[in-house]
Amino acid sequence: MYGNFWDNLRNAFKHSDNSLYKLIAINILVFFVVLVFRVFMTIGGLGNVYSTVLSYLMMPASLPRLATQPWSIFTYMFLHEGIFHILFNMLFLFWFGQLIHQFLGSRKLANLYILGGLAGAVFYVLIYNLAPYFSQSVGSSLMLGASAGVFAIVVGAATLSPNTTFFLLLLGPVKIKYIAIFYVIISFANSAGANAGGELAHLGGALLGYLYIVQLRRGNDWGLPVQKVGIFFEDLFSRRKSNVKVSYRKAKTTSGGGFSSFKKSSKSTPSPANSGEATQEEIDKILDKIADRGYEALNKEEKRKLFEFSKK
Repeated sequence: MYGNFWDNLRNAFKHSDNSLYKLIAINILVFFVVLVFRVFMTIGGLGNVYSTVLSYLMMPASLPRLATQPWSIFTYMFLHEGIFHILFNMLFLFWFGQLIHQFLGSRKLANLYILGGLAGAVFYVLIYNLAPYFSQSVGSSLMLGASAGVFAIVVGAATLSPNTTFFLLLLGPVKIKYIAIFYVIISFANSAGANAGGELAHLGGALLGYLYIVQLRRGNDWGLPVQKVGIFFEDLFSRRKSNVKVSYRKAKTTSGGGFSSFKKSSKSTPSPANSGEATQEEIDKILDKIADRGYEALNKEEKRKLFEFSKK
């Protein structure tokens, strides 16, 4: 995308084709606003007020309560309290989000995050209200965090390009389909534990991420309503229309923590010997076109080549 990570983050809202850094920036800004609010309210002896205000932004499992604060189905997915909670969510969003951006473009990345968050919230509410195990806690259960949207992106990326390789500290190269499977299994195993609500939301987001890519391959974009809302607000708050052409470079990623970089594995590069398969040069041109004009600008043949390439 543009420059280095911190420059991209600082200038996130100066570029239109930049939803990955916008999402990260929004989550970080909200985190620090909540942090400052919590510290001052607690020091001032108003900790109860802080908890009450925050609860109105969190996702409730109770349907009657949700009816009184419907906005929380959106606000919860940008809320974090713990530093490690937001840290790992943003790292996974960054690592896997680059793949979604590279193959499908900025708008579909935002679509996947929002739809994953919504799916996680719906799955959480349904299970809490239908499963006898949660009957005693449904009235008091609240949820926050970007995990459902992030899981949608993780599983979406693994479905789109399963053999892309991440290099994990101590483990070496691992295909992302195995990373996604591992974290889905962990969430399923913990869905009856202390953080049951969050783990259920993970599963809802993961399911949405898989189905979104499957439907996209069939020509159905479930994210179009989200995209139209996003475009509406962009037009509403934009002071002037930008005519600057967005530049695109093939992603070369270096990241801290458990992953150091990602690349397509050797099996992921299609052979030009088969005339029905796309060459690397053709794929690069298709990705350039997505970055410049969006996924919808591709014709059927270009979409076919892109998805065939992503499955290698």
